[in-house]
Amino acid sequence: MIMQRLTAPLFILFAFFLSLNAHAEPQTLPAPGVPAAPHVVPSAPQIAGTSHLLIDFNSGKVLAEKKPNDRVEPASLTKIMTGYVVINELNNGNMSMDEMVTISEKAWKMPGSKMFIEVGKKVSVRDLIKGMVIQSGNDASVALAEHIAGSEAVFAQLMNKYAETLGMTNTHFMNATGLPDPEHYTSAHDLALLTTALITKFPEEYSWYSQKKFTFNGITQFNRNKLLWQDPTVDGLKTGHTESAGYCLVSSAKRDEMRLISVVLGTNSSEKRIQETQKLLNYGFRFFETHPLYKANQRLNDIKVWEGTKDILGIGLAKDLSVTIPRGQYKNLKIESSVEEDLVAPIAAGQELGTLHITLGDEVIAEEKLVALSAVEEGSFFKKIIDQIMRLFSSLFSFLG
Repeated sequence: MIMQRLTAPLFILFAFFLSLNAHAEPQTLPAPGVPAAPHVVPSAPQIAGTSHLLIDFNSGKVLAEKKPNDRVEPASLTKIMTGYVVINELNNGNMSMDEMVTISEKAWKMPGSKMFIEVGKKVSVRDLIKGMVIQSGNDASVALAEHIAGSEAVFAQLMNKYAETLGMTNTHFMNATGLPDPEHYTSAHDLALLTTALITKFPEEYSWYSQKKFTFNGITQFNRNKLLWQDPTVDGLKTGHTESAGYCLVSSAKRDEMRLISVVLGTNSSEKRIQETQKLLNYGFRFFETHPLYKANQRLNDIKVWEGTKDILGIGLAKDLSVTIPRGQYKNLKIESSVEEDLVAPIAAGQELGTLHITLGDEVIAEEKLVALSAVEEGSFFKKIIDQIMRLFSSLFSFLG
């Protein structure tokens, strides 16, 4: 009789555990589909110059590279960072597009490419930006730097701070223009990082880099990125040239929903940097495709949580996930997840609880952390006791099974 009184509640708990465990069975992550035929991708084309890099903007996948981390002289590619600092200053409310800048003698005397501003005259921030971006004006770059930081040297410190926050570990700036200096250097990889950040954070301002010409002081100058005329999918970004750096080009193009970023450094002519960039872009778009798989905070799976205010917790990714793969191979993707077992509350929102694995054949395409999409607080004393008993049953059930 006593045994009956004891075992009846235990059977009820055991049955409750079985039903709950069934409810907590993880959902299978969406699979792309049935296998497709293998697809051969040729090697990346040979590219002239000292170094180059081709990456997918959305996934970060490297599609072609040569010496991407070698330190190089950036020449006027420096002005990508100058522009990045300027845009941040505008967005932070530290100045406006209509603000007038008094041109210093230093800015007026700058050698190299110019927008032809005059000493002592007032020029709007808007016009100076166009002079820097479209006409690659060294005078405009220095005028903006002095207006923002008081001097070009202090502005260079700002540039280096931003480079540090972006992870540009092979970069150091000494000026806002790219004029040669032994301590002024970057790499193809760092330039791709900077370009990605610029397009991601400031998509509206990025449109500045697609403008083909600008007239100031009665002088019309054309954008030196001739790909803007040659390839309608190209919408930026910046050329550079000095005798020591050679002819360089950072460019970006978007076809359908796929965007590529190309960095070509150290070619021997303005025509060659255009030809080599076009070769890289054509290769990337022809043989690869990009697929957005999951959005940030999208619920991908449910997991069991013990001793908490709720029993089921949704997990997903902290950021959007796209993959770049050879064309025709989407159906061959394999998506799996590994998740921590026997989770006990409390669990914080954003806490890493597992990993999403995406493979194509033997190649790991992506591995991203799965995180808690919400918090789970500790349950009541009674809830903890019940769950501890159920965990004991779970262990026993696993042992016997």
